[in-house]
Amino acid sequence: MENTIQHTHRGPHPGILAIVFTCLFNTGLSFVISLSGKSPYYPGPWESAEVIAAYFQHQSYDVLRCAFFQFGAAIPLGLFTAAVVSRLQFFKIRATGVYIALFGGLMTAFNLALSALILWVMAYPGIAQDTGVLRALYYMGFAVGGVGYSVPLGLLIAGISVTGGLTKLIPKWLMWVGLFLAACGELSFLSLLFPKLLFLIPLTRFPGFLWLIAVGFVLPKKELAFPRP
Repeated sequence: MENTIQHTHRGPHPGILAIVFTCLFNTGLSFVISLSGKSPYYPGPWESAEVIAAYFQHQSYDVLRCAFFQFGAAIPLGLFTAAVVSRLQFFKIRATGVYIALFGGLMTAFNLALSALILWVMAYPGIAQDTGVLRALYYMGFAVGGVGYSVPLGLLIAGISVTGGLTKLIPKWLMWVGLFLAACGELSFLSLLFPKLLFLIPLTRFPGFLWLIAVGFVLPKKELAFPRP
């Protein structure tokens, strides 16, 4: 009778990394977003230059703390990407989707770190007093942390969904949810021309946290091999 050999993928747990990423990102967000809707609130791109400048002039410490935690969040996101791609390759998957996921995940992490650093610059003493410089930095940070986040995140999710779903490493329902989120992420680039589509960015971002956590825990790490007698 043949003996079963169990091979286990070695590396950080992607589910735990996804939880750390989610906690750090939303901790940073909590300093600048009020769920009660009360002011002061982080200004949207539709606000006037005066409103944007006033916020950063008076809430610079909250912005600084947001930048700190969101820069930190980029690290576990990058590690999550490396861990998941490594695990897919462990199961001998050589499809293009694996490398699409790698590209998307690393680009998301880099853009998140860059947007956090731009936010840090905006919170630096004296920057908010220069309205022209502040406004330029604000829109740059919003673009990098908005569309620059949701579009590559969609690629990360799509790459994992297709390769994991078609090889039955993740459930079909998780694959279809992932493809829906990925489509939202890719379509969010249209908000560059049509601002009314900005809702696609949070629609990708926040459900995406839960999806990454689910994949991190569902994706198997053990492979069974049956050697010849």
